[in-house]
Amino acid sequence: MLTLSNGKSRYCDGLSRRSFLQAGALAMGGLSLPSLLQAQQQTGTGSHKAVIMVYLSGGLSHHDTFDLKPDAPAEIRGEFNPIATSVPGIQISEYLPRLAGMMDKLAVVRSIVGLRDEHSSFHTTTGYGMDITRREGKPNAGSVISRVLGRTTPVIPAYVDLFPTMQHRPYNIPGPGFVGPAHAGAKVENDQINLMRLADLSQDQFQSRRHLLDSVDQLRRSVDDAALSRMDVSYRQAFEVLTSNRLVDALDLQKENRAVRDRYGYGSPRHQGDGAPLWNDQLLMARRLVEAGVRCVTVAYGFWDTHGGNFRHLRSNLPVFDQGISALIEDIHQRGLDRDVSVIVWGEFGRTPRINRDAGRDHWAPVNTVLMAGGGMPTGQMLGTTDRIGAYAHQNPIHYRNILATLYHNLGIDPHTIVRDVLDRPATILPEDARPVRELCA
Repeated sequence: MLTLSNGKSRYCDGLSRRSFLQAGALAMGGLSLPSLLQAQQQTGTGSHKAVIMVYLSGGLSHHDTFDLKPDAPAEIRGEFNPIATSVPGIQISEYLPRLAGMMDKLAVVRSIVGLRDEHSSFHTTTGYGMDITRREGKPNAGSVISRVLGRTTPVIPAYVDLFPTMQHRPYNIPGPGFVGPAHAGAKVENDQINLMRLADLSQDQFQSRRHLLDSVDQLRRSVDDAALSRMDVSYRQAFEVLTSNRLVDALDLQKENRAVRDRYGYGSPRHQGDGAPLWNDQLLMARRLVEAGVRCVTVAYGFWDTHGGNFRHLRSNLPVFDQGISALIEDIHQRGLDRDVSVIVWGEFGRTPRINRDAGRDHWAPVNTVLMAGGGMPTGQMLGTTDRIGAYAHQNPIHYRNILATLYHNLGIDPHTIVRDVLDRPATILPEDARPVRELCA
């Protein structure tokens, strides 16, 4: 996490010694001071492919959104009705009218299998369950992308994590695992964005930070001048990273056109339950970040664990979801990013076909739905079907790892690529049986 305000011992500009060292060590998401030159050397010159991963904490009901069963008994079909979309023959929930109107730009898979009844973001971000991820140090997709592709520019991290810190800890995204802390996501929450802003520093404050850097250089050289003299240039360049406003500008929505902000809608930064906030600003930030050069942005969005009051909760949340997600996809297309930027929206599992006595739907891991867009993928299609009550995949079951393999494919990454861990041991990104979904490949 980029932390620029903590600790007791402070310099004249209010920056603590501990905080400066944290910033210097992390340097925009894992860039240590001596490694800046290496990051520059790894910067590619090809097209800027990117992915925006939206995680729906708690598990959204597939029955009431993209896989309605209007002919099922009342205790299965629920209270919502299907509506026609812009693609003949495809229907989705009446509470998603904006998405229905752009179905030609969407690809929906209704037959996701392989998930476990596990309240965590691990499956959707690493391709593995929580136990394996923790035991074997599996990295999240953003860290993999950072490791394999590197940065598009030295002052912009390859991976930015917009997940807020959630009360239910497994909702929070797992770390960089075996690819190492250098590829952790640059994590920024709420008011920390303002703490990163350097444009408003006075000249004295700016000079005090440069003086602090000079002092660190002198201290390190006095310990081992021969070894550390080679780092002087990289320290200077790292200072430029730390004083760059490019990332902060991308996160500053005050710089965005008011009509665009209104199109996204707003929601609220307040957390829902023990999950994420339903905050559309994060979606707009994600688009601005990929435009600025970030390769992967992860967003935790809303709370969907509807054991009780499922329909009341969805009546409140789905209109905000519909506005924000449709605006993101529309924005990607209007800005000509739809060939390069993939968007994925999904949770950890679906919900039970049968409505419980509290008017809710419980966890249901056997099948789930995912919404995808952009990335040059063929859209205007609904892949897979479930049985008559939406309990199990009926046609074209697709393992969730194949969805992640598709995202890697869109980025130009072979999902079976061998990467070296921090101990220089070989490891694969995904198992051999994980393959891109043929119908989603251009």
